[in-house]
Amino acid sequence: MADQINSLEELKGTVTENIGGVMAEAEAPRDPVRDELGRSYATGKRKDATARVWIKPGSGKVTVNGKELNTYFARPVLQMILRQPFQVAGVEGEFDVYATVTGGGLSGQAGAVKHGISKALQLYDPALRGALKAAGFLTRDSRVVERKKYGRRKARRSFQFSKR
Repeated sequence: MADQINSLEELKGTVTENIGGVMAEAEAPRDPVRDELGRSYATGKRKDATARVWIKPGSGKVTVNGKELNTYFARPVLQMILRQPFQVAGVEGEFDVYATVTGGGLSGQAGAVKHGISKALQLYDPALRGALKAAGFLTRDSRVVERKKYGRRKARRSFQFSKR
C-alpha cells in the first residue's frame, strides 16, 4: 500500500512536470491563418442561419450577400450586432468583410455573421482572441428551435381538447 502511495506521488510529480512542459508549448504564439490573397475565412452559425465570412485589411466596408450592410440589415440593432466584434477587438474600420448567409431570419443571420467575423478576426490576428473570447463572441449559441412532434400541434402544444 505504501509503495502505491509513493508511486502515485512520484507519478503526480512527473505529471506536473510534464504539464508544465506542455503548458510552455501551448502558450507559444499561434500563427495567423490567411490565404494567398491575405484573407481569413470562418464559418459562423446561429439558430438555422449559416454565414461564410471572409475578412481582409481595408476601409471597413461590409458586404452581405452582395449588398451593403445598411441595405441588407436595415434595422440599426442588427448593424450594431455586426459591429460588436470590431469594437471589442479595437480594430473598427480596419477590415473589409465579405459574407454570404443562408437560412434562418434576419436576426439569426446577423448573429451568424457576428460569429463568423469573430472567428475570422482571431484567425487573422491571434492576439485578438483573448478579448473576443472574454466577450463570448467565439462561442456558438447552440439554441435552436425545437422540432414539431407527431400528435402535437406544435413542438409541445397539444391539439385543443373537445369534450363533445
